[in-house]
Amino acid sequence: MSADAAGTVRIPPCSGHAVELAAGDVLVVIDPMGQQVSDLTAFCRDDLDEYLSSGRSIDYASRLWLSTGDVLYSNRSRPMFTIIEDTCGRHDFTLTPCSKEMFEKLYGEEVGRPGCEGNLAGALAPWGIARDRVPVAFNIFMNVTVDGQSGEVAVLPPLSRAGDHISLRAEMPLVVAMTACSAGQSNNFSYKPIDFRVERG
Repeated sequence: MSADAAGTVRIPPCSGHAVELAAGDVLVVIDPMGQQVSDLTAFCRDDLDEYLSSGRSIDYASRLWLSTGDVLYSNRSRPMFTIIEDTCGRHDFTLTPCSKEMFEKLYGEEVGRPGCEGNLAGALAPWGIARDRVPVAFNIFMNVTVDGQSGEVAVLPPLSRAGDHISLRAEMPLVVAMTACSAGQSNNFSYKPIDFRVERG
């Protein structure tokens, strides 16, 4: 994994990466080729028992789909990120990261791949964060629809186009892990990389 002259790092297909952020740093996540998802999770760098919470974030925003101006909260109801720019506008914060068991149950794979859950855990291992502590991720660029009557959920191809990005300002010191998603439904069955860069505050 290497960075270009602008400091952009590429996460290869079906893998994960973690970084530390200071308060005020801006994390820019980029879909370089279009229609690819990045599962993102975060932990408070000063107390790893505090983590990014989908439930708190959705509750306080009073809607399922979060975008520019919205705040992503921790399990302790403290701001972790503010979305300051979003060129796609459609992300998911309801579904758990794809996993070995999910590939077996939903896709019929006899030997399931690690998926985003395993890749997030691998990236977070240096901080002692294991698989069972990986929460529901902020699924950047993931296009999930919900039927308002039946509650039926469908995962559709992402709406992101090549070069779309989302910029998230860290509101506290963080450990952040991201993936280039391994689930076919999340990337229109075309596994691609994800790029990111950190703009230091």
